[in-house]
Parts: sequence; C-alpha cells; structure tokens
Amino acid sequence: MKHSWKITSLLLGMFLLTQLIGLFVIEQYKPEIKQVVDNEGNSINITSYNLPYGMDPPKDISPEVSVISIIFAVAIAVFLMLFLMKYKAELFLRIWFFSVVTLALGITITAVLIKFGLFLNRIDFLFWNVPLSWIISLIMALPLAFMKIFKRHLMVHNLTEMIIYPGIATIFVPLLSVWTVVFLLILISLYDMYAVWHAGFMQKMAKYQIQKLKVFTGFFVPYLGKKERKLIDKIKNSKSKKDKNKKIKVSIAILGGGDVVFPIILGGVVLRQLGIVQGIIIALGATLALAGLFYISKKGKFYPAMPFITAGCFLALGIAYLI
Repeated sequence: MKHSWKITSLLLGMFLLTQLIGLFVIEQYKPEIKQVVDNEGNSINITSYNLPYGMDPPKDISPEVSVISIIFAVAIAVFLMLFLMKYKAELFLRIWFFSVVTLALGITITAVLIKFGLFLNRIDFLFWNVPLSWIISLIMALPLAFMKIFKRHLMVHNLTEMIIYPGIATIFVPLLSVWTVVFLLILISLYDMYAVWHAGFMQKMAKYQIQKLKVFTGFFVPYLGKKERKLIDKIKNSKSKKDKNKKIKVSIAILGGGDVVFPIILGGVVLRQLGIVQGIIIALGATLALAGLFYISKKGKFYPAMPFITAGCFLALGIAYLI
C-alpha cells in the first residue's frame, strides 16, 4: 500500500491494540468447571464460560466438528452478503450489522465490568434471571452501534471496531483447539487469495460497503496525498465559486475485519492452552507480518492480508511452543 508512515503506524497500532484487547476479553471468560448431580444421582462436571446473552458454546461438540460448522457459516455469510448486494438490500444489511455489532460490543463491555467487579448482582429481566452487567453493557452498546451503523462517524467506527472483534472472537475460542484454528487459518488464507486475486469479489464487497451501505467491516482510514493537499490549498485561496464546488477524491487505507478477528481467535486459544505470554507472542507475530505486507504493497492495489498474517501467526506459534 505504501501509505505514509502515519497511516501505516495508525493501522498497525489499532490492529495490535485490538489483538491485546481480545486477549484481555477472552481472559475474563475463563472456563469454570462445576460439579452437578443429574436426574439419576450421578455427579457430572459441566464447563461454563459465563458468556453473556446465551453465547456459551454447546456442550459435547468436538473442535473438529466446530471448525467445519464455522467454515460452513462463513461460506453462507459470504453468499448471503453477495446475494443481498445484488438485490440492493441495504436496510436489511444495516439491521444485520447492527445486531452483530451490538452483541459483540455487549460481550466486550461485560468483560470490562467483570474485571472491575461492577454490576455482578443478578436481576430478573423479562423471563430470565441475569447479571445486571449484561443489561448495563447492552445499554452502553446500543447507542455506539447506532452511531456506527446509521450515522457513519469515522472515530466511532474505528474505536468500536477495536472492541467488536474481541467480542466476536470470544464466542469462537471455546469451540476450537490450536490445530483446528491452524486449519481454519489455512483455508481462510486460500479463500482470501482467491477472492482478491482471482474472483475480485472481495474488492466489490469493500466498495459496496463503503459507497452504498455506508458501513465497512474493518478499519477505515482516509488520507490525503501531496496532490490532494495542494488542491485543497488552491481551493482555500481561490475566490472562484467553480473552484469552491470542486470535488476531491480521498484515498483510503482499509483492513478487513476477518484479517483482525482470526488472529485473535488463535491468540485466545493459545492463551487458554499455553498461557498469556504465548498469546501475546501470537499478537506480535500477526502484527509484524501485517507490517511486512504494508512495506511491500503498493498504493491503489488490493492485497489479501490473511496469507501474510497467517504466516506470521504460524511463526509465532512455533516460538510459543518453544518457550
């Protein structure tokens, strides 16, 4: 992409911070093993993650089955997105994104409340008895999601992106093992290369989201080159109405949401199995690989980020197992 060092640093900083927030959130939902007595009087162990809004994983499902389910879910989501794009169903897509964003924000905010021991008492809400933190988090998440999806505020967009992906990743971490995530990353990388370099529909989805939907799933940073800045200065100093009404094309640097969330999932699974230091190593490996992509890429071209990020994650995973 060859963006300015400021844009590159901003994207890398947001990416790394999101990875670390993800590890923090996942750490708050540590599995708890409770012993209960079934109807036949036998003592059984039940693992609970205390994820809010009924997001605890289904019991007795192997990581191998889970990864296949996730692959099918991703495929269906992509197909549905392309289908709705074709029929210009912008309102439906916004409502869909709004629901996902609200849920993910609620999970992340709840993790912060858990960390500081706030609003942990349970209350009766509609037909459920739930922790008050769940309700408070939802109340905080709703206006943020509304501003993000329906108001298109740039700062709100990027700030919420940094807490959306940790919430999403937290749902998937309990379902997977290290090696099923490795398999998932390989498939996603192959899909990313095909979608960007061959089919081209990744670019179409990005342009559709930005231009028509007015929502983008990922980091979004507009920037001005030297030519555009000179044009702005010329317009400012001009007294001509024609100059004042000129439109200026603004370049944008983007990083897709999938490129952000999948390394968090691997980092979270590694954190659970090996420890926090190893989880941080995964975050650093992914960030360094992304920095390498930014260094070699050219302005105005689309690149599949996942193959590079996956390579960085795999190198970091090898280091994590050695220490």
